[in-house]
Amino acid sequence: MAKLKGADCEPDPAAWYLDEFGKEPDYGELLDAVARTPDERQALLRNYFEPSDEEREEGAKMPTKAHRAIAKLVSGGYIRLIVTTNFDRLMERALEDEGIAPVVVSGPDQLAGLPPLAHLGCCVVKVHGDYLDTRIRNTPAELAHYSPEMNRFLDRVFDEFGLVVCGWSADWDVALRACIERAPSRRYSMYWGFKGSLGSAAQGLMKLRSGIALPIDSADSFFDQLQTNVQSIEDFSKPHPLSKGIAVASAKRFLSDPVHRIRLSDLIENLGRDLAARLTVGPFADTSTAFTGESLIKRVKTYESMASTLISVAATCGRWGDAQVARLLRGTLERVYASRKRDGLVAWLAFQNYPATLIAYATLLGASLSDNVVAISGIFNGSARLNNDDLTFAVVFPPACFLEDPQGWGRLLNGMDRRYAPVNDWMQNTLWDALGDQFVSKEDFERHFDWVEMLLALACHRRRGASEYGDWFPPGSFGHRTRGREAVATRIGASLDSDGNDSPYVASGLFGRTVDECKTELEGLEAFSRKLGWGW
Repeated sequence: MAKLKGADCEPDPAAWYLDEFGKEPDYGELLDAVARTPDERQALLRNYFEPSDEEREEGAKMPTKAHRAIAKLVSGGYIRLIVTTNFDRLMERALEDEGIAPVVVSGPDQLAGLPPLAHLGCCVVKVHGDYLDTRIRNTPAELAHYSPEMNRFLDRVFDEFGLVVCGWSADWDVALRACIERAPSRRYSMYWGFKGSLGSAAQGLMKLRSGIALPIDSADSFFDQLQTNVQSIEDFSKPHPLSKGIAVASAKRFLSDPVHRIRLSDLIENLGRDLAARLTVGPFADTSTAFTGESLIKRVKTYESMASTLISVAATCGRWGDAQVARLLRGTLERVYASRKRDGLVAWLAFQNYPATLIAYATLLGASLSDNVVAISGIFNGSARLNNDDLTFAVVFPPACFLEDPQGWGRLLNGMDRRYAPVNDWMQNTLWDALGDQFVSKEDFERHFDWVEMLLALACHRRRGASEYGDWFPPGSFGHRTRGREAVATRIGASLDSDGNDSPYVASGLFGRTVDECKTELEGLEAFSRKLGWGW
């Protein structure tokens, strides 16, 4: 415009325009003034979109961080539809760099053969056209109305999808604004990233759709951070890359031949190292967040998911491993236990023990299947420096030991509100889901589970002795299962009677070094359990 008037608009063309015409420069009006027809406008704008060789080397007119972050979110399945008022092809280029071939809609004629939204994959909707198409919409008159076909399509989009808005003022695109205004649904949220302040049109849309305003520094930083955060949550939530089936098969192969003991050591140590690292990061490592039933269930289930591979491997090692394998498992448990934080809400600090307890229970369940208690006893014998405390694992793992309010907290778990040992019962269900196929029946599994808990209770009492609570054993699900408790006591007693001091229970030293000592502990547990009644 300045050249047409023979004027010098530098150093501030916008200020010159304001001074010359008495108003701020408007893109649509300006373009209409210098290029009257759609074909002329397309020819004029083309050079603004296509980089020269020099510009390509400089990275100009190429996809930005924002485009590439959006493409990564599409690749991850988080975004399926992109509605843009831009004419350029930067979004398509970024998607192609991610190996994605999007369906591109830049005019109403392309809507006729479009697959249903559920089968689109990725779709880029260029509501104002593509710069290579002379039908691009630029002027206020062109932006005031869309074709009936495009209106119907956008009505579906804004009804069926949530919106993340960025870089759009809503001031000039009258037809697009009208599509959003008439969308009947509020089923999904609207988020609006903006710099500075939102205009009146944007504020109206936000109010209409109960949108959430997000002040941002730039589109690049906004989408880059969004993609980073989503990736972090995805990495935190996904299971260990070594599947349970492969890990268990590898453990069995390594256990079968001493030649593979180094590989078994690497397998167990890597699983433990990975779990310990994941327990210290992410939203579920926060020990200061509000403690509610919902948050407890989420965290417990996350712990279970994170530890699932190691649980299965531990059960395999407990069943077939020897003392050397027990030392490997003990080292892994020490690593996992040492990842605990020391400050925060008491309840969250207590539940940090939960993953290690699941692994210990799984190990003992495996040992119960093959009477491998002597080999595995090394996990529980001796003391360890755990977070600057000299403790034995036998007094660390039972839920009644690490939870200050096991019934109150545990009853917040789904279906556990009336249980006498809610955390123990929850663990039984969890481990049945993980390991149940190794047992004859659910009743058979329950007997083995009671054996695990009673063995831990005996070992714990042996190391703690009398306390301020008197002669105390950590209660478990066995406390309200008289028949199961009696069956386990009979199993242990039969071994003590038939094998004497050669009994694996004596040889393990878990709760006595002689038959008499073991029987005394067993009688003490039975007497304590009878006192519990049905209301501990």
